[in-house]
Amino acid sequence: MLTRKRPFVVEIVTALALIAAPFVLPQLGISPTTINRILIWGLVGIGFDLLFGYTGLLSFGQSAFFGTGGMFAAWLLTQTSFTNTIAAVLLGTIVAGVVGYLVGLIALRRTGIYFAMITVAIAEVFFFVEFNPLSAYTGGENGLPGVPTPNLYLGFTTIAFDDNLSMYVFFAFWYFVGLVLALRLVRSPVGLLLRAIRDNPLRAQALGHDIHGYKLTVFVVAAMYAGFAGGLLGLMQGFMPPDAFMFATSGEIVMQTAIGGAGTLFGPLLGAATWLLLSDFFQTTLNLGGTWKLVLGIVFVLLVVFLRRGLAGAIVDLWRLAGRGGRAAQRLAGTATATAGAFSGQAPAAAAPSSPLHATVVAMPVRRRPTGGKSGPILQVTGLTKRYGGLVANLDIDFAVDHGEIRGIIGPNGAGKSTFFRMLTCEVAPTSGRIVFDGRDITTMGVIDACQLGLTKSYQINQLFERLTVRQNLTIAALGALRGKFRLDMYRSLRRVPGLDAHVESTAALVNLVGRLDTPVSELAYGEKRRLEIGLALATSPSLLLLDEPLAGMSPQERVETVALLKSIAAGRTMIVIDHDMDSLFELVERVTVLQEGRVLVEGTPEQIKVDAKVQEAYLGGVHEGFAFHGETA
Repeated sequence: MLTRKRPFVVEIVTALALIAAPFVLPQLGISPTTINRILIWGLVGIGFDLLFGYTGLLSFGQSAFFGTGGMFAAWLLTQTSFTNTIAAVLLGTIVAGVVGYLVGLIALRRTGIYFAMITVAIAEVFFFVEFNPLSAYTGGENGLPGVPTPNLYLGFTTIAFDDNLSMYVFFAFWYFVGLVLALRLVRSPVGLLLRAIRDNPLRAQALGHDIHGYKLTVFVVAAMYAGFAGGLLGLMQGFMPPDAFMFATSGEIVMQTAIGGAGTLFGPLLGAATWLLLSDFFQTTLNLGGTWKLVLGIVFVLLVVFLRRGLAGAIVDLWRLAGRGGRAAQRLAGTATATAGAFSGQAPAAAAPSSPLHATVVAMPVRRRPTGGKSGPILQVTGLTKRYGGLVANLDIDFAVDHGEIRGIIGPNGAGKSTFFRMLTCEVAPTSGRIVFDGRDITTMGVIDACQLGLTKSYQINQLFERLTVRQNLTIAALGALRGKFRLDMYRSLRRVPGLDAHVESTAALVNLVGRLDTPVSELAYGEKRRLEIGLALATSPSLLLLDEPLAGMSPQERVETVALLKSIAAGRTMIVIDHDMDSLFELVERVTVLQEGRVLVEGTPEQIKVDAKVQEAYLGGVHEGFAFHGETA
């Protein structure tokens, strides 16, 4: 991977581009003022990209933070005796962050379109407050004029950035700092968890991560980026405009990021450049007057429709296409060389042996939670009941599993097995009853804390992070076990988390995915995805592992392989398994619990269950001579 082999190549290339820009771009007819505006909008876009591109939170309220940070800095510099411009901008950034925290507490109580609508409403509230109750401080519709140009006080002298080149250096420096901080964040454990939240927030939560805490964190970070950029805008213009608070400002931030490419960090800069250059071209060169917004809107639609990943995504795709072309040329050259060697009598070089997909691997030991050689029940359920209105999913279930036991759960469709599992892992709260795990009452606990205690399940329908690699999927799960449910190590490299790589690789070895670690999940076969689903649960270092239909949807050969895999995983572990494949389940487990109509029908060994008249009645509606369990049973 590029970031592992040359971790600072992006920063170096960016620095060189910023050094060259003030000498190259004016030759293309781009004014210094436009270049500086591109940098400022690119900076506020970095924060929005962290929020939207990396975390999947679409906010239309960034103008509230953009205006708050900029207006507070401008107020300090124009209405008080404060003269340090950098300190004023930093204070405005802090104020924007505090406001972002308070707003986030409200907005993040909802998700999806409701979250977006709340941010729209908040932006409108801030616009109203700026124009009316606080107009004495913000200047209302006149804004705050007289903001000084940037300066740096060194104690013995003050450096003024008051000409085009020096002002560009000032803004380029802060853009570079903002980009480097964002790159560090996305390469950190927190950055990977943000992408997990974007792809599958419920699974990230089930793996033991406090997703609300991470959402609030990135919301505050995005607000601070916007507030800082707002302060820079006032310094550049010598005037803090009231339209910084307008909803149109938030809309432009969203559109610029979409044009440039979300989830890239560089996309907002490309989008800002495209947006500002086209708006200047339509207004000044083509003299379109008020219709320039209509034309620019049409251009925006075309770019989004034909460049689904934005300009940055298109550049990346072209780069990869060129790389594939180069590799194809190398393969063609290699073939030609081998052919020439054959005609000249030379023996071709031996081909590297290819490893089969299901190659046998030696599994390294996965980190487990200490049990202290405990015996007796690890899980005890008493009177567990779940009602949905008048519908009873589970009724008065008593259930216990001992340390080291492999328990199976079967039952006809609609017997309440999945609901029972969801209550055990605290995904849904029971209507009544009690759940005790490892001596601790977890009845009212949430799924995050239950996972942190060591109670984890795999899902009947794969719940993976499809846009990430196998390694990243397992890393997300392992981070919950190694770091806890919430930690703000935003500027710590993933490679510096102690034991992380070994934990991920040992888990991959357990589920036979070592050779696929750097493969995107979307490219895996179904059987591999099922193994990865189990691997995610294993990577959390559970003391009790629940598997919900691990053989569902598999071919006969995949079932044989997965049963062998489960047998190897089961050694020394406590597991509860639900599955409809009776033969495979009975081969794996020691005891079986049968559910019918939400109640426990019977418990016993597999041999006892096979001949139990109640079980035959439940499955076939009566006792049938010669009845046996084979294959899929509904």
